[in-house]
Amino acid sequence: MKQIYLILTSIYSMLSIFSSAQTLQTVPYVDLNKYVGKWYEIASFPQWFQKDCTCTTAEYTLTEKGSVIVENRCQKDSISGKESYIKGTAFVVEKSGNAKLKVQFFWPFKGKYWIIDLAEDYSYAVVGNPNKKYLWVLSRAPKMDDVIYQKIVSRIKKKGFDISKIKLTKQI
Repeated sequence: MKQIYLILTSIYSMLSIFSSAQTLQTVPYVDLNKYVGKWYEIASFPQWFQKDCTCTTAEYTLTEKGSVIVENRCQKDSISGKESYIKGTAFVVEKSGNAKLKVQFFWPFKGKYWIIDLAEDYSYAVVGNPNKKYLWVLSRAPKMDDVIYQKIVSRIKKKGFDISKIKLTKQI
């Protein structure tokens, strides 16, 4: 019995080391007062809940309790299409430097929202999920300089994301 325990402990230790080496790194710190405001989606990994969206934006508002109100909008099917809107709340994960949040649009479900790249002046941000199935490139303006965008995509690839899944978002 003791041998089985030692074997299982060894396997668990090796898996823990491997999984921590594969962990998605976030930025070290996010000043939420600078992060709040309106962001334009420049590109993303398409998700079912954003099907047929164009002109996608996210607006973040800091609450007195330290959570963040999240308001996502898009135009369905075309720039002049019907607006789609959803409101949720994001909660900061303790000891994450404000770079990891849990976003809740429907109780009791919360999604991981990790800020993995951020411009020093907060002009762009990249948000991902540790499973690397979710990704958003955000900008304070509806258009982004292509050189900056290509550098962001290069860093995303180095973080282990499949960049072939990135789709540019149509903006005005």
